[in-house]
Amino acid sequence: MSSSLSRLSRRTLFAGAGSAGALAVAVSALPLRSTVLQTPAIEPRAKPAKGGGYALSEHVMQYYKTALV
Repeated sequence: MSSSLSRLSRRTLFAGAGSAGALAVAVSALPLRSTVLQTPAIEPRAKPAKGGGYALSEHVMQYYKTALV
């Protein structure tokens, strides 16, 4: 009884491997499709008049409070 089960599972294994190989060949034969996403260009922000650009926000102040030793 165990030999018939082992043959059945072996057959299933080889059938699955053959199917997977055939599927791989079929997929590789398909034409490639361009998957590049078209994103809108992000325009750079204008530089501040006085230079810099750093702003002390609530988030930054909270970070400084937690970073104190």
